[in-house]
Amino acid sequence: MKDLGSLIYFLGLEITTGSHGIFLSQHKYAQDLVVIASLQDSYPLDTLMKINLKLREEEGDLLLEPIAYRMLIESLVYLTITRPDIFYAVQQVSQFMTSPRHLHIVAVRWIIRYVHGTTLQGLLYPAGTSFDLVAYSDANYAGCSDTWHSTSGWCMFLGPTFISWKSKKHNRVYKSSTESKYRAISQAYAEIYWLQWLLAELGFSPCGPTSLYMDNTSAIHILVNLISHEHSKHIKVDCHFIRKAFEAQTISFPHVSSNLQVVDIFTKALTRQWHNFLLDKSMLMDSPHQFEGVCQ
Repeated sequence: MKDLGSLIYFLGLEITTGSHGIFLSQHKYAQDLVVIASLQDSYPLDTLMKINLKLREEEGDLLLEPIAYRMLIESLVYLTITRPDIFYAVQQVSQFMTSPRHLHIVAVRWIIRYVHGTTLQGLLYPAGTSFDLVAYSDANYAGCSDTWHSTSGWCMFLGPTFISWKSKKHNRVYKSSTESKYRAISQAYAEIYWLQWLLAELGFSPCGPTSLYMDNTSAIHILVNLISHEHSKHIKVDCHFIRKAFEAQTISFPHVSSNLQVVDIFTKALTRQWHNFLLDKSMLMDSPHQFEGVCQ
């Protein structure tokens, strides 16, 4: 073994360290992906998906060579390590790996054309920021056109920067938006519980309960009300799990306006303006120098 100095490049990850903090990107990997998809001469797009696009499992003709589709999906999944902005779109197209169709590959190429115009983007972990853990949770109720399953999403911030995020389609149908969002909250708290333990092991004690922001007042009412509700019996395990944390004051549930719900980037397709607004709140930028310019 030998010391190679400060980490600069590892398995497609590019690391820049300086007075600004640490900047993670996959610039070269993203460029190579665009070339593999033969889209280097295409015009970059500024959105990930068409608004209200509903991809169906059996709509359109089957691809004759699905291996190429699967290869592109796997490459996009790896790119999400530093690109949370594409996570939802990649989650949507990755559902059709078994029997992809022409409409699905069109959606994949659309995502890559977006990547083509944003290859420099990465995550900045600025120096000198707080270690306060903050979370957001939401669900897109009955968003799947084939199964009517909801898609939940959550993201975790340490200070101002993303450290964990997820978008996942539920494995059952829920009868109301409140039920689907409550399930998303349960999944988010499981991640919060683990992160709280990890930060404690590293010597960072929390100053107070972790704030889990949500925009559904009905779900918040169920969380803080110790009286059982008839319509919530089938999610009683989740209720017990989360209420114990609330009573122990390790988590709080502040309400956030739907206009400021950061986790929307993981649960639905967004307009260009709304997408860019959420990116600005997540420290996802083209270079660490962009952060220095903002601070000045």
